[in-house]
Amino acid sequence: MPVNRQVTMAVRPVGEPKLTDFGIVDAQAPSPGPGQVLVKTLWLSLDPYMRGRMSEAKSYARSLQPGDVIVGGTVGQVEASNNNAFKPGDIVLGYAGWQGYYVTDGSDLRKIDPADAPIQSHLGALGMPGMTAYTGLLNIGQPKAGETVVVAAATGAVGALVGQIAKIRGARAVGIAGGPEKCKFLIDELGFDAAVDHRDPEMKAKLKAACPDGIDVYFENVGGAVWDAVFPLLNDFARIPLCGLIAHYNDTAVPEGPDRLPGLMRQALTKRLTLRGFIVSDFAADGPAFQRDMSQWIREGRIRYREDIVEGLDKAPEAFIGLLRGKNFGKLLVKVA
Repeated sequence: MPVNRQVTMAVRPVGEPKLTDFGIVDAQAPSPGPGQVLVKTLWLSLDPYMRGRMSEAKSYARSLQPGDVIVGGTVGQVEASNNNAFKPGDIVLGYAGWQGYYVTDGSDLRKIDPADAPIQSHLGALGMPGMTAYTGLLNIGQPKAGETVVVAAATGAVGALVGQIAKIRGARAVGIAGGPEKCKFLIDELGFDAAVDHRDPEMKAKLKAACPDGIDVYFENVGGAVWDAVFPLLNDFARIPLCGLIAHYNDTAVPEGPDRLPGLMRQALTKRLTLRGFIVSDFAADGPAFQRDMSQWIREGRIRYREDIVEGLDKAPEAFIGLLRGKNFGKLLVKVA
């Protein structure tokens, strides 16, 4: 059997993850038992939520323990099968995590037709990030024609799609991203109406200028200074899908400063704000509608996406650390094999 390279959480990170927090383990690839399937990982998705799984804090999913293979969505190829639903050569979407091979009973696999779209797109625009953007924006944000939708981390796997879906619904799309190149991409390539660089010292003023009529929907992926700039611009009855808080994932203590919760609560009351955190699985019933709409929009050229590809499983830890620093440009993927 081939060697199964695995990337584990060697020790639990404190603050920003370091390369020494990860381990590389080589083991023999497992053999499928009765009713099982052996899958070879071709593509691995790197996503910010993985940092939360490395924490001991109680969350919506079980925390990783030292020595565990790091979790993650994958696209793979069936190598051997004792399950009548799958045959060798099938391309499948699964959740193998950071490893080269895995065995499953097939209940967590979904077949992919390579003729429909590039197989790795099922980890991005046609996968979990795409469905996160689609369901969070449409169910919670509910953008209406003429409204202003602002999205943070706007060139990321989720944010880039949020803005484009908002445009399809007739809203103005304003993206917040890191650096002039990313901001230019939002306008020139993705069709956003405006883009603001969160590294710009005049970010607050420029965001206000980009949103002269205020903000009706804010899709939150970041928190921190970006939230501070957005909050005063929220209109009455603004909706805030809370998807992520990447600015705080490496925090080891409560941020210093005054208690701003009373101000948040007062504005939530007086402006009648809707702020709802969500996990993509909350809207699992929308899966068929998402697949139908997103596939059509991509075919029609109404949705475009960019991929940031890293070669080799060994490079996953370094790429993941860069993701938390905002170094990626587009959906971050590891080409494993």
